Amino acid sequence: MSGAIMSGTIMSGTKQVGGAAARRIVVVGGIAAGMSAASQARRRDPHCEVVVLQRESDISYSACGMPYNIGDPQRSLDDLVMLDAETARTQRGIDVRVRQLATAIDLAARQVRVRDLERDTQYDLPWDRLILATGAAAVMPPLPGIDLPGVHALRSLEDARRIKRQVRESAVRQAVVIGAGYIGMEMADILHQLDIAVVVIEKLDHVLPGFAPEIVRLAGQELARQGVPVMTGAALRSIEAQGSDLLVHAGAATHRAQLVVVSIGVRPNVELARGAGIALGASGAIATDDAMRTSAADVYAAGDCAEAWHRVLGRPAWIALGTTANKQGKVAGANAAGADERFGGIVGTAGFKLFDLEVARTGLGADEIARHGIDAVGAVSQHHSRARNYPGDAPLTTVVYAERHTGRLLGAQMIGAGTVAKRIDVFATALHAGMTLAQVEDLDLSYAPPFAPVYDPVLIAAGVGRKALARSAT
Repeated sequence: MSGAIMSGTIMSGTKQVGGAAARRIVVVGGIAAGMSAASQARRRDPHCEVVVLQRESDISYSACGMPYNIGDPQRSLDDLVMLDAETARTQRGIDVRVRQLATAIDLAARQVRVRDLERDTQYDLPWDRLILATGAAAVMPPLPGIDLPGVHALRSLEDARRIKRQVRESAVRQAVVIGAGYIGMEMADILHQLDIAVVVIEKLDHVLPGFAPEIVRLAGQELARQGVPVMTGAALRSIEAQGSDLLVHAGAATHRAQLVVVSIGVRPNVELARGAGIALGASGAIATDDAMRTSAADVYAAGDCAEAWHRVLGRPAWIALGTTANKQGKVAGANAAGADERFGGIVGTAGFKLFDLEVARTGLGADEIARHGIDAVGAVSQHHSRARNYPGDAPLTTVVYAERHTGRLLGAQMIGAGTVAKRIDVFATALHAGMTLAQVEDLDLSYAPPFAPVYDPVLIAAGVGRKALARSAT
C-alpha cells in the first residue's frame, strides 16, 4: 500500500504533473464495475491517480462462473480471477488496496474514511472524484441456524472457496438449495452432477420467479427428469446442527443435509451512499443519470449498487447483472477522468443452464407488466431449433409479450435444449431498437439446417404474437 498511516490519517502525497496536482480518483469496490472504472480512468487520463478500495482479498473475478467452477473438482477457483491486485498495480498503475473497508464518506471534506481490516486501523483518504462500486450482498434471512458452518451464500469468491472446500474435503452426501432462481437452479444442477443428493426449497408456489408458467412447467419437468426434488410453497423456518449434519426445517418438512446453499436474492449495498446523503432511487439502489453521476457532485456509482435506465419501461430500474456492471463501470471511470460518455441502458437480458436445457429472458415478464399497469398481450409458441431432418433438432418454447395497441415488443422468454441464449439476444436487440412484433417477424435471420429451420423460432414466436394481438383487437 502506498503512503504511511500516521495518527489515523493516510499521508499519501498527490502526484505532481507539470507542476499541477494530478486528479485522484477513488473507487470503492474492486470487482466488475470497480475495476472496469479504475482501468478506464487510467486509460483516459494516464496521469491521474487511481485508488481502489476493496473489502475482499480478491479483485476482478467472474462471479457468474462460480457455480460451474465448483462443479469441476480439478479446476482452481483462481481461474475465475481476471486480474490480480499485484498485476493491477505493476502493469496498470492502479493503487489497489485489498482488505480496506470504506466506512463513511465526507462530501464536504471530499474524503473517505477507511478501515484497514488487516491492521485494524483507520485513515482518511481524500478524493477529487469518487466512484461507488459497492455491489450487492446476498440476502440471508435472520432465522435460527442461518450462520451455522455448512450454510453458505454464493456471492463472493470466498463463498465459492468455502463451498468447494467443503465438497472436496467433507463427506457431503446431501445438500439443500434454498431458492429456485438463477443461482439456485445452477447450484442444483452442479451439485447433482457431483453425485450429491439435492433438494430445492422455494417459498413461492413455483420455481423460476419472473418466468412464464410455460417456462416454469418445462423447467420443473427437467428437474424431475434428473431426479431433483423441488419443494415449493415451503418457507425456510430454521436450520439446526445434529452432529455433522444439518436439519433444514422448511414448510412442514425437515430435510437432512451436510451442505446448504441459500440463494433467495440479493440487495444493493447502499449503506455508504445513504450515510453520506446520496440519493437512492425508488428501487433502493443508488440513483444515477446516464453518465453514472449521483446526486452528489463528482461522485459516480456503477454496478450492482446502482440503478440503470430501463429502455422498455422508460424509467430507472435495478437489475443486478455482470454485463451491466462492467459497462456502467467503464462509463463511470471514463467520466471521472474527464470524458463525456453515456450508458445506453438495459433491457434485463439473462440466461442460465439447467441440466440439458438453456433458459433465458429479456425485457418484461407478466408480473412486471401487471405491476406497471401496461396493457399487453402474451403468446406462447413451440418450434424446432434446427431443420427437422438434421440430427440434434430439439423443441424450443418461446413466450413473447407485446403492448396491445402498438404491437411494441415488451419481452421474451425461451427454454429448450439448444441455442436459446443466442436467440434471446435477437429479442434483446429488438427491445433496444423499440421494434414491434411485426418488425421482428420481418427480420432477415440466417438459415442452414445445422443452425435453424427456414423460419427461425424467433420469427415464429413473433408471428404467433402478432396474430394474438390481432385477435385481441377484435
